[in-house]
Amino acid sequence: MAQGMKERFDQFLRQKNPITDILAKIESKTGVSRTYIALAVIGLIAVYLVVGYGASLLCNLIGFLYPAYISIKAIESATKDDDTKWLTYWVVYGVFSVGEFFADIFLSWFPFYYIGKCAFLVWCMAPTSSNGSIQIYNRIIRPFFLRNETRIDDAVKTLQDKASEAADKIKDEAKRATANIMFEEKKSS
Repeated sequence: MAQGMKERFDQFLRQKNPITDILAKIESKTGVSRTYIALAVIGLIAVYLVVGYGASLLCNLIGFLYPAYISIKAIESATKDDDTKWLTYWVVYGVFSVGEFFADIFLSWFPFYYIGKCAFLVWCMAPTSSNGSIQIYNRIIRPFFLRNETRIDDAVKTLQDKASEAADKIKDEAKRATANIMFEEKKSS
């Protein structure tokens, strides 16, 4: 199993993308294998996520920048499969972010929280057909959504109606205020 993971990791490091291009340049200049360079960078990031200041920001950047870049590439590609994969990631990321918003005040006190969060996000974006986001979506989010779809649709419709009413009231108030200002200006001149 470890040999299989090493082979997949090496294969991933040989794919054509901006990160592997940088690794190839460093490898050619130093003579050090890109596998060792990548492992060193991963090790430094892991240590920083445990003891570094701004670990939350680094973790969020890792969970956002690469997926955003690949999502843009997926949108621009002709195939739909990659679009679905990255939409699934963003749904899971969104659900995780909402949950984390409420739990972060407690979880961030745990020493290895940010490295765990980062590992979770990397697992969710892993370039495999059964990565974390696909598993979480298919096992948790999709069944929950399908069971509650009509209730969710009703709640969204209610929120849309209330938002539309509020926007109409604000628009009417703005019109009245504008009319009052114009009337006061005419009256004073």
